[in-house]
Amino acid sequence: MTMPLLTPADIDAIRLSAQVALTATLLSLPFGFAVAWLLSFGSFRGKALVEVVVNLPLTLPPVVIGYLLLLLTGRNGPVGMLLEQFGIRLIFTWQAAAVASAVVGFPLLVRSIRIAMDAIDPHLLLASRSLGAGRLDCAATVILPLSARGLLAGSALMFGRSLGEFGATIIIAGNIPGTTQTMPLAIYDYVASPGGEGAALYLCLVAIAMSLAVLFLHEWLAGRVAGRR
Repeated sequence: MTMPLLTPADIDAIRLSAQVALTATLLSLPFGFAVAWLLSFGSFRGKALVEVVVNLPLTLPPVVIGYLLLLLTGRNGPVGMLLEQFGIRLIFTWQAAAVASAVVGFPLLVRSIRIAMDAIDPHLLLASRSLGAGRLDCAATVILPLSARGLLAGSALMFGRSLGEFGATIIIAGNIPGTTQTMPLAIYDYVASPGGEGAALYLCLVAIAMSLAVLFLHEWLAGRVAGRR
């Protein structure tokens, strides 16, 4: 009797990876748009500091990010104690993995949206303001539609980055099969176990297929957006 290519635990890891990546991306989109808008069109003291803080996760080791999140959201952390008052425990849950993925991938999202915003013709914004549109109206009716490709690119990058997140996730969410074990964590377990190379390879192929699907979907959606202009 041959063993299945993917065990129920593997399917759980695949499902959880997609769930974490999608949640992290959707959670970050409004904040990513707001931060990109602030950095592209805002003029204020400390702007350089904000840029440094936003891009910091790109240079920090993911394990460091995970440990800092653990300090913040743990039982004795300020965020953790606040959540405890509402009966919410974040650490060692799949939601914690989503938060870790959101923090790690956030700079990629902001950078993609900001590139799209920087390419907007300033005359369009001036025309919108001259017609009486406020900042929020201008952001919703002019900047948001013209930044659609950046939003799609950033979302695809962040989703793909979240699928591969390992270091921060294992610190704040752990490696609990069926609960917090994502594909990278399952692959790590297989590689560390004797005879697990074949199962690790199958999961690697699934991860590659999912990443390619996301990229093809992004290209198709970007083409549709560009065709409507």
